[in-house]
Amino acid sequence: QLQASGGGLVQAGDSLTLSCAASGRTSSIVIMGWFRQAPGKDRDFVAAIPWSAGSTYYADSAKGRFTISRDNAKNTVLLQMNSLKPEDTAVYYCAAVSDNYYSGSWYYAYEYDFWGQGTQVTVSS
Repeated sequence: QLQASGGGLVQAGDSLTLSCAASGRTSSIVIMGWFRQAPGKDRDFVAAIPWSAGSTYYADSAKGRFTISRDNAKNTVLLQMNSLKPEDTAVYYCAAVSDNYYSGSWYYAYEYDFWGQGTQVTVSS
C-alpha cells in the first residue's frame, strides 16, 4: 500500500514537500514515482527513483525545481517542490513498480502497478 500526504494550498514561489509511505511487500518495489493530474488532463510523470540505488528521473517541468528522494529505513519517498507555479496545481499521486511488473521503463502511468490515493496541490498566483 502507498499513502501520499503533504499537499496543500500555497502561493506561487512557495515550497512544499510531499511524502509517500509504502507498506506491505516493500522488498518487491523496484521503482517509486510521482505523477500528477490536473482537471481534464492526463496523469503525467513528474519524477521517479529506484527503490534501492540509482539515478533519479524528472519530467522537464520538474527539473531544477523538484527533488525526489527516498528513506528506505522509513519506507518513504519524498518529493520536494520548490518555486511552485500555478501550473503545478494538480492531484499528485505516488506509485510503485514491483519486480513482477517492471518492464525496464518508468515514464508512463501504465508501467506502475501500485498507486496511492493522491494529494491535492494548489498553487495560487
